[in-house]
Amino acid sequence: MTTYQSDSNPSNNWHPILKPAELAESRLIEAILNGTFPINSTLPGERELSEILGVTRPTLREALQRLERDGWVEIHQGKSTRIRDYWKEGKLAVLSTLSEHSAQLPQKFVPDLLNVRLAMAPMYTELAVRNAPDAVVGILEGRHSLYNQPENYVDFDWTLQHELTILGGNPVFIMMLNSFKDLFLNLAPYYFTISQARESSLKYYDEFAQAATQKDAELAAQLTHDIMRDSLFFWQQIQLS
Repeated sequence: MTTYQSDSNPSNNWHPILKPAELAESRLIEAILNGTFPINSTLPGERELSEILGVTRPTLREALQRLERDGWVEIHQGKSTRIRDYWKEGKLAVLSTLSEHSAQLPQKFVPDLLNVRLAMAPMYTELAVRNAPDAVVGILEGRHSLYNQPENYVDFDWTLQHELTILGGNPVFIMMLNSFKDLFLNLAPYYFTISQARESSLKYYDEFAQAATQKDAELAAQLTHDIMRDSLFFWQQIQLS
């Protein structure tokens, strides 16, 4: 269980204290991503690696088991632990972890992720409007309180997309979107610094609200497809600038 600490000011947020196995896991992932332990290489032996990380061997074993569970490494009894090709062999948990290391991601990763969202978002949007159009309209009422600031759009857009997956009723969409959360919250502020992106999003919210009011799930899905396509274009402009 993760424990928490605070300083003497009770108004400050709680901060997680990582367990030794979590720290070892994090350091190993960092070493994998920065090329210290490249894909398909093998890790040093247990004794050496535990000394490098400054942890006990049981703690190291726990960290490696967590990494194996998520698809980072391959463990065979009596053999060296192999670094998996996480781009080809990784599981959904790898995607979530990659989102926490945005500085080390290849340039193509974000457009690839946006293409996934382009395929996924219209589907859960259509489901949400079919299942609960009035609830969708209620969520979109929040657009009237938006300030023309990037951080306001980040918060509203994440809440909207997350609530749509819930209203859509398919838990797979919820889990997939949640795995993008850290990356979204890290990168969306850059996206919403573009005034045209904010204007395009606000227009989408207005048209989406009208479609949901009319219970037109197909139109809502098409509008969502179009804004996701536009967001991919805007992000490519950010990368070129």
